[in-house]
Amino acid sequence: MNRRDIEFDAEGVLLRGWFYPAEGASGRAPTIVMAHGFSAVKEMYLDSFAEVFADAGLNALVFDNRNFGASDGVPRQEIDPWAQVRDYRHAITCACTLDEVDPVRIGIWGTSYSGGHVLVVGAIDRRVRAVVAQVPLVSGSANVGELVRSDFRAGFREMFDADRAARFAGDPPAMVPVVDADPLAPSALPTPDSYTWFTETGKTRAPSWRNEVTLRTVEMLGEYEPAGYIGRISPTPLLLVVAREDVLTPTHLAIDAYERAREPKKLVILPGGHFDAYVKGFEGASAAARDWFVEHLLV
Repeated sequence: MNRRDIEFDAEGVLLRGWFYPAEGASGRAPTIVMAHGFSAVKEMYLDSFAEVFADAGLNALVFDNRNFGASDGVPRQEIDPWAQVRDYRHAITCACTLDEVDPVRIGIWGTSYSGGHVLVVGAIDRRVRAVVAQVPLVSGSANVGELVRSDFRAGFREMFDADRAARFAGDPPAMVPVVDADPLAPSALPTPDSYTWFTETGKTRAPSWRNEVTLRTVEMLGEYEPAGYIGRISPTPLLLVVAREDVLTPTHLAIDAYERAREPKKLVILPGGHFDAYVKGFEGASAAARDWFVEHLLV
């Protein structure tokens, strides 16, 4: 695949990634802007999705989120969802400056945490002409309510408050594992399939991935409500791709959000769990996204 490295300024932070030119394009082509989900870096299967899009005649611009992977930004390993939303918009601006890109045919694709981001960006940025949200986080508070036992929540709140006081005193942010072998141990994503996928994929595909985020990353996750924007995406076409057995971003939450979206929209339900969209269910997930973008941007 004839990809090239790119970098662009996001208001003082340099973000880095890859640009995949559309195969067979004779002029400016539609372009899909893509970033990964919670703590993940672009090597964790985003190249596979970008190649599918490029083979279909779509450019793909893939970038690492600020504070992660090849991109700059501090504090390292911190996820501010609203900063990541703004960075999607910076990436769109970057794409529109490239010779291969038709600036009036921009699509956005996100997965898991960034699946929530594209719901927000699709609602507020009218340069976007098609949206695909794969196994998306739609409500931080509801997601935390599903994953964290009620008797554990007071302990997390005490940790958040202590970290806030320590930062005020000049200490560095506290850190917490992204995943842990023990789902009852403190971690950001306390499900067994999260531990398996992140640790195995980190070893085989993404040695730059680190199993830690700042503690306030988890606090900001619980405050983030992208589904509040879903009714405003229309008339931009929206595809929601969910996994039937998703326990990380639970299936029923995504389907409830889909019901609040307006036309044009489409729901695709894949077999398997959250992480199957990248591996066992990759063909189904990537084909659904590709076909949606081709229908609304290329044809």
